[in-house]
Amino acid sequence: MGIFDKIKGEFVDIVEWLDQSNDTIAYRFQRHNNEIKMGAKLTVRPGQKAVFVNEGQIADTFSPGLYELTTQNLPVLSTLRGWKYGFNSPFKAEVYFFNTKIFTNLKWGTPNAITIRDPELGPVRLRAFGSYNIRVADPAQLIRQLVSTDGLFQVDEVSDQIRNMIITAFATWFGRGNIALFDFASRYGEMGETIRAGMQPEVQQFGLELTQLLIENVSLPPEVETALDKRASMGILGNMQQYAQFQAANAVEASANNPGGGNQALDFGVGLAMGQQLISNLQGGQAAPPAPVAPPAALTTPPPPPVQIQWFVSRGGQNLGPFTPEQLPQNGLTTQTHVWRSGMESWKLAAEVPELATVLASIPPAPPVS
Repeated sequence: MGIFDKIKGEFVDIVEWLDQSNDTIAYRFQRHNNEIKMGAKLTVRPGQKAVFVNEGQIADTFSPGLYELTTQNLPVLSTLRGWKYGFNSPFKAEVYFFNTKIFTNLKWGTPNAITIRDPELGPVRLRAFGSYNIRVADPAQLIRQLVSTDGLFQVDEVSDQIRNMIITAFATWFGRGNIALFDFASRYGEMGETIRAGMQPEVQQFGLELTQLLIENVSLPPEVETALDKRASMGILGNMQQYAQFQAANAVEASANNPGGGNQALDFGVGLAMGQQLISNLQGGQAAPPAPVAPPAALTTPPPPPVQIQWFVSRGGQNLGPFTPEQLPQNGLTTQTHVWRSGMESWKLAAEVPELATVLASIPPAPPVS
């Protein structure tokens, strides 16, 4: 092999790129002194695009396929450079490969809470997070705006910028969307697509396309979530009056089965009834009063009648009785009659006993002596 054949063989090129990282957007093909032989093979695989750059100017763009680099395939490059050797010697140019696949599951989220005005709850602070997908739409524009001379341009070099743009668009759209907080979950898909479409012109300025934006969750401060949980619990219970009546009925049944001791179920039922009555009073009496809680079966027997005080009277040297207070007038009670009952130390005149003042007042006066 002659020396000229050896030199010639050194310039036989296959220009290609196999990405092993899965997060590289653009890669500049490495060639000593950027010398690419005339007639080299350029392989652009599916999911890729290639861009030729010569002396700071974009010469040509290639879609997937196999190309032989000649002046016929590179008319722009041949115009940029005046070859004096019949285009047989190597030419110096840079080849950038672009990964045009969709880069998925890129995360976004609000670092600080965003304050919005909810139509039902008023001002509310909330956080949100989700994911988004991007891909290369215009490699030449991407070189001009972001890649420049970067030989290895990866997703994380642009993901922070897009994330910040999403947060700004999210806050702006939510602030004027006037969507009730309770309707957020049912409209995640609609909100994500609306924000994505509104951001698309800004993202396209970089030569990229925002293919999808997902809202995975919108969260509230813990104290607001606690209040909403309590509100939901009240909704689950439904009609509080019927619930209190049901609990009271169960409590009465349990108390009847245990007449000798305290009953926690009864206490709970009474407590619910009192709570319902309190709510009714706070609402200005709008709610119907709860049904009274029946007493336990053990307490439904009426108590014994009160013990009647028995009185004795002394008349004509005889002790007569016992009499109830109502029977004393019928047995000759006067203010000068001596009376006695259990608990008194001795006999007293009826006029001296305060307990008989009412009885004496009911006795008509004696008729006048004619």
